[in-house]
Amino acid sequence: MSDSVEVEQMAESKPRKMALPTSLDKDAIREAYEDVRSNMSDHEWAVFKFDGLKIVCSAKGQGFQEFCAQFHDDERAFGYIRIQMGDEMSKRSKFLFLTWIGPEVGVMQRAKMSTDKSIIKDVINNFAVELQVETSVDLDLEMFKAHLNKAGGANYGTGVREL
Repeated sequence: MSDSVEVEQMAESKPRKMALPTSLDKDAIREAYEDVRSNMSDHEWAVFKFDGLKIVCSAKGQGFQEFCAQFHDDERAFGYIRIQMGDEMSKRSKFLFLTWIGPEVGVMQRAKMSTDKSIIKDVINNFAVELQVETSVDLDLEMFKAHLNKAGGANYGTGVREL
């Protein structure tokens, strides 16, 4: 009987793998978030990537193509972008929160994204649409605008129709 006790104790003493928690560079992320939200700023977007176990602001900028160029097949990231919406009568800024999981990202890292997303959403919490994108084909401005229009409710024009 003492042999079985030893085996059980040995099995219990093995080191267990534990997922390490993700942290945020909160100040830099908040600054980038507020910068994108500000009408006084030229920055239209910010991208947040993983530096080890920490989410950091990796880039800010202008232009949709530059925004899309930030996302690579072998990484996970988050994006926050201001998109000019409206019609000929009114223009307004709408915000989209993007979760990027590249097609080459492993299963465990994919699974961890839901908890990592909840952490960053403590700072980035004001947006009209949230999307998860997994291929560069889905980084499409017209598709983003369609989602923002749908989320925006009423969409009025001038009433002039093209025949």
